[in-house]
Amino acid sequence: MRERPEAKRGANGKRYDPERLFLPPDDDLAPNRPGETLRARLETSRAGRARLVIARLLGRRPVEDSWRRALAAEQLVGAELEGLTPGGWEVVHSIVLPGEAVISHLLIGPGGVFSVAAEQIRGGRAEVDDASVRVPGERHPLPYVRRARHSARRSTQVLSRGCGFPVRVLPVLVLVGADGVEVADSLRDVRVLREEEVPGLGALGGVLHPDRVDRIHTVARNRRVWLRA
Repeated sequence: MRERPEAKRGANGKRYDPERLFLPPDDDLAPNRPGETLRARLETSRAGRARLVIARLLGRRPVEDSWRRALAAEQLVGAELEGLTPGGWEVVHSIVLPGEAVISHLLIGPGGVFSVAAEQIRGGRAEVDDASVRVPGERHPLPYVRRARHSARRSTQVLSRGCGFPVRVLPVLVLVGADGVEVADSLRDVRVLREEEVPGLGALGGVLHPDRVDRIHTVARNRRVWLRA
């Protein structure tokens, strides 16, 4: 097995992984903006404005409206996560997995690695159990908890394989717009937050050395490693 070059220091004193220098621009996910995938969907949507207005007048819910709400949620949470970077954290947004699943945000830093899912709640108090979220106005439970758990599991597999050492990715579910959140005592493996609680992730520490943060970030930002997720 080829030995990986040791991390070096740049002129600003920040350590970096040499493999990052050889990552082709088209494969580098670091420039992704929060909600990048949703932006692309909206830009390529063929729905004309007139058709959307008519659908709303008829009481229908155009899928483009849900995309816009989801985009707003991802932008809000993404901005909060970007605010953690001065504290030694790295963030990768909008990681597309096979099957069109998307990891909204991957947060990597002193406190560990977190797969952060941002979900828009249109007001009301959310009730969260081991598998789903119940909110007023929705007839059926929303599978947000299962989805967050599954994304974290896939991320753990991909990053562990790519890094060559075990990487544990913990799921975080952010419910944007909820008036309150009630979480079942039995839910222990998924951290559930409201948007104003996201900065609290930056206080976590004692898990990863800066060299490990740099290595995991280098792997995570490589689009190709996710092709086998």
